[in-house]
Amino acid sequence: MNRREFITLLGGAAAAWPLAARAQQAERMRRIGVLMARAASDPEGQKQAAAFQRSLEELGWSSSRNIEIEFRWPAGDGARALAQTKELVDQHVDIIVANSTPSLVAARQATQAIPIVFVAIADPVAQGFVPSLARPGGIITGFGAEEPSMGAKWVELLREIAPRVQSITVIFNPDTAPFARMFLPSMEAARPSAQFELIQSPVRSERDLERAVAAAGNRSHAGLVVLPDSFLNSRREMVVALTAEQRLPAIHSVSEFARSGGLIAYGIDRADLFRRAASYVDRVLKGTNPADLPVQQPTLFELVVNTKTAKALGLEVPPTLLARADEVIE
Repeated sequence: MNRREFITLLGGAAAAWPLAARAQQAERMRRIGVLMARAASDPEGQKQAAAFQRSLEELGWSSSRNIEIEFRWPAGDGARALAQTKELVDQHVDIIVANSTPSLVAARQATQAIPIVFVAIADPVAQGFVPSLARPGGIITGFGAEEPSMGAKWVELLREIAPRVQSITVIFNPDTAPFARMFLPSMEAARPSAQFELIQSPVRSERDLERAVAAAGNRSHAGLVVLPDSFLNSRREMVVALTAEQRLPAIHSVSEFARSGGLIAYGIDRADLFRRAASYVDRVLKGTNPADLPVQQPTLFELVVNTKTAKALGLEVPPTLLARADEVIE
């Protein structure tokens, strides 16, 4: 390369540098509003939020360059979720991520224009959020949660670890988990092969929760099924303490309950759903219509057994159950 060619090349590169810098500066900052089903202090909620952020970073979105993520933590409180969603709308977010039914209800009420990606919503078709899983239509799509048949699985696992259980109380908050009763038919269907009493116990307050667990504890050979519910999930420590006080074997739908001292948990890996939700957020921000993104179902499930709690309840965990567990807490 002669001197003239070198100078020409250098001049061209120098001219390109300001253009690249201007292009980077011109990249529009996108704003993402996220409504979480947990309190901000909840370790599981922080784990889910971190999984979402990491996945976005892997897709090329950086808080220092092209996105701002506005987290809100209504923890299943519908009124708070609506107020916080209106804040996000006023801040002109480009997309809303709604975790829990109350959050999705609030988002749908607050906007008819901003795309919404939901995370861990049970039966979104039956709840009226989308007309079908394959063709959600409109501005809403996302990732589902447990299917109705999970009810039978929870009963099966509870009776496997506590075979003497003859009375099963099912607790849920009908306001924050309006879908909860969809699990009951599969629970009822398990009764012919395994006779037990099934009791519904709706709870709308912490006082209701205390009464329901105490009433279950007064029954002979009793057990408890704690359904997926943002109200109950945000009171995990309270639920675990109440069941321990009553010496009740209980099964939960969220693994963190077992890690906090609950007996057994079986449910979807919610952090994985947040990782997958980031891919939909990425596609919508790049121009994909939410109506063209089918609702996806969970693919990862967790079975966690707390043998320390089992021992405190006088239960011997079957080796076959321990062999199937993803995590055993001793």
